[in-house]
This record gives sequence, C-alpha cells and structure tokens, in this order.
Amino acid sequence: MRSWLKMIKELTIRPKGEQKIRKSPSYSFDEELNDPLSGQTVRTILSKSNDIVFREFFLQGKERIPCLLAAVDGMVDKNQLDQFILKPLMVDLAGHPEVAQLTLANVVDKTLQTILPGLEFKKVFKVGEAIDAILSGDAVIFFGESKEALVFGARGWANRGVAEPITESIVKGPREGFSETLRINTSLLRRKIKHPSLRIISLKLGDLTKTDLVVTYIEKVASPDIVSEVFRRLSTIKIDSMLGSGYIEEMIQDNPYSPFPQISFTERPDILAGKLLEGKVGIIVDGTPIVLMVPVILTQFLNVNEDYYQRAMVAILSRSIRYIGAFIAILAPSIYIAVTTFHQEIIPTDLLMSISAGRQGVPVPALLEALIMTIVLEILQEAGLRLPKPIGSTIGIVGALVIGDAAVKAGLVSPLMVIIISLTAIASYAIPTFDLGLAVRLIRFPFMILAGILGFFGVSVGLYILLIHLLKLRSFGVPYLSPIAPLRIRALLQDTFVRAPWWALKRRPQLIDVENLQSKKKP
Repeated sequence: MRSWLKMIKELTIRPKGEQKIRKSPSYSFDEELNDPLSGQTVRTILSKSNDIVFREFFLQGKERIPCLLAAVDGMVDKNQLDQFILKPLMVDLAGHPEVAQLTLANVVDKTLQTILPGLEFKKVFKVGEAIDAILSGDAVIFFGESKEALVFGARGWANRGVAEPITESIVKGPREGFSETLRINTSLLRRKIKHPSLRIISLKLGDLTKTDLVVTYIEKVASPDIVSEVFRRLSTIKIDSMLGSGYIEEMIQDNPYSPFPQISFTERPDILAGKLLEGKVGIIVDGTPIVLMVPVILTQFLNVNEDYYQRAMVAILSRSIRYIGAFIAILAPSIYIAVTTFHQEIIPTDLLMSISAGRQGVPVPALLEALIMTIVLEILQEAGLRLPKPIGSTIGIVGALVIGDAAVKAGLVSPLMVIIISLTAIASYAIPTFDLGLAVRLIRFPFMILAGILGFFGVSVGLYILLIHLLKLRSFGVPYLSPIAPLRIRALLQDTFVRAPWWALKRRPQLIDVENLQSKKKP
C-alpha cells in the first residue's frame, strides 16, 4: 500500500525547488569525461558507432606528429573538412615557413594561428568537451598525445529551411517562420533586431540528448528579475532527454495543474521580436520551430501579430470578434442547458414552443444531450487533426453533416442542440492560439455540468471560481489578468481590448515591469 501511495505522490506532486522527471542512468565512462584530453580515449568511447568516422594522418615538422580527425558522418560538411582542414594540413603544408618549427608542444597554437584557415575554431581540454563537440556536428583534430585539441565548426546537415508557418497563417505580414535549426532561428531573430542590446545566451539541457537552446532578451528592456528567474528555473531542470520545447514548458510553468497556458509559443520571428521589444524573454530550442515566450498574460492569447499590420480600427474589430467568440465557446452550451432545464420562463413563448417541438421524442435530458454532442465534436476534431490533410478535412465536414443529420432524424438530439454545438465549434475557431483553445474546450465541460445541476446559479458559481483562479494565476510572477487586475489604465487603453494607432503608441505597454518604458523618442 505504501509503495502505491509513494508512486501516486511522485506522479501528482511536483517537488519544490527542483523540477525533476526522472534520474539519468549512470554510465561506465562518466568518470572519463572529465579526464584530460586523449584522442585514443575519445576513439575508444565512440568507435562502436558506425556513423562516427576517424581519419588518421601525420604532420612532419621538427617531430613526426600523428593526427586524428573525428566527425559524425551526415552532420558535417565534408567539403569544408577537405578544403579547410585536410588539404591545408596534408597538401598545402609543404614549404610552409611554420612547418619546420612544429613540435608536439606548440602544434595546436601554430596550427590555429598560422596554418588553418576558417572562422570557427576553438580549443578543448577535456574528453567530455571533445565528445560533445563531435556529437553536436563539429570536427575535432587531435594531435598525438597533446592534452589540447582543435574544434572546427563544420556543421552541414540537411534542414527544412525557412517556410511560412502553417499554424500561424496571416493575410498581411511577413511569411517566414522558424525551422528546426537553432542557428537559422537566431539569425532570423537577429535580422529583426539589429541592436547590440539583444542578448542570445546558449545553454544545454538533457544528460543524454545534450540539446542546445538559447535564452534571448533585450537588455535594458527586459526586467532583470524575470531574466534571472528564467535562468534559475532552467538550471533546476534535471532530465536525461530534451526533445522539444514542450518539455521545458511543462517544467518551468508556475501552476502545472491550471488548464490555462502560462507560457506562449510561436513559429514566427516577427512575433518573437515584438514580444522581446515588450520586455519578454524567449527560449529557442534546437530541433523544433516552436519558440517559447515568458511571461504571458491572458489577453495576449486573443491578440495576433496581424493586428499590428492592419489599421487600428480593423484591429479593434478583429479583437472584438475574438473576445465574443471565446465567450460563446465557453458559455453557449451551458446557457442553453440552464435555460431549457431550469429557466424556461425567460424564453419568449413562440421560441419556447419551437424548442419544445424540437425536443419531443428526445430520450435524454439536455445536459446528457449536450455532453454527448460535445464529445462527438471533440472526437471529430481530433480525428481531423491526426489524419492526413486530404482525409482529415473530409472527415471533419462529412462526419459532422452525416452524424448531425442522422442524430436529428433518429430523435436522439434536438435540432437546436445541433445548432448550439455547431455555433460553439465555430466560435472556438475564432480563438487564434491553440493552447488557449484547448483550455476553453476543457473548461466547457464543468460549466455544462454546473448548468445542468444548478442552472444559472451553477454558471455563476463556475464564473466566480474561474475568476478567482485567474486572479491567483501568475506567469513568472506577473499577474495573469494584467492590466485588468491590477488595473493599469494606460496599458488597458493602449493595447489590450483595443489597439491604439501607431502614432499614439509612445510608451511600451506596461503589462510587465520593463526597465525602459519609452518605445519611441519625441520628434
């Protein structure tokens, strides 16, 4: 019994101060990774993998120096290795004035300073550093028994390149999106913000995967407290694998049991640049186009970047439609259940007669009817999302039409219920952020249950509970309902429910504590 309780506790209660998923396994060569550098030790550790290639050759100076080049086949650019390493050392070295002075003691410095061309060279001194460089896609040159080695940046694997994100399509604005390659993503961001205050700090996470990631922010705009908190939370992550940004998102969020997202994501460089200019911090993970941004507020998930490319009046109209859509997506089924079950007196007589005629013969109460139809809608949405695109769109349209029509004709559901659920589905599609859409789909069910049990009183109780939860929720210490609570009039009127014209945006929206509030200088 105690073992079962211990297992349930480990799965449900997150430890304080350290976010840990599981312990990493121990390896027999862990102690060797911190040993002084040795090419033969590295070769012994990596030689069992067929994709790692080793090339031996000699340098003839004052001493005959054996050299070893190690790289991962498929992760390096072979043309760069041939042109900038093997050819200079094996062919062009004859007659070089420095060759006569080469010894094992000075071969690393002489090679780095006067012999090899190339931009990305650095020294390593530990076995673990050399192995990390090789497995990350660099080439490493070992010189005999020297305790130093040279790392040459020759990464050249295939990548998807820059394309328009599918999940964040827009009508007016840039079309480029992040890819799975970290340096391509940082270069796209650097093209947007050409200022020395843009900080891009590299880290590694995952004891086995050694995943590269960068934390990016704008110094003197982002709050130092938020920046330090991001680094603190990332440093507490102890995990053996880091295969995507979703791992980080779940382990650094404030409240893991809240249905609402506390970290936003994007695939667009312009969105990330805009959020950094507001004082936020970005986390870019190698191997995924999904970039995380912290901290976030609730209204941010209902605004899209295209609002800033449109005229102010058009942006205000679009935002209003999204807020109305979110309200309908949450409350439409529960209001219908409450009205038809408990509060028929507020319905006009003609409409009440029409509803009663439609519900004649329906064998289940309105609550169960709504739950069944909502679950069917969720199944259709999930099926359409997971199937290939040509089949998925067909399943979603044909499935909804066939099932809805058949259910009405069979007398299992009323026609008005089909209309309500369809309206709810359409309204939920107006929510631009996928994570917030999932949260709305989740909280819709308790609202329906409360409406079926207590009517409008139950809906009111649900709204109070939801409001209390949102007031308590924080994202890296920032109130989730800012600038509504705490109230900040300037931010509320500037860029929340409405978007002021660009000529009126003279200060950054103070949704979070930023150091430099001035967004543009006075003419």
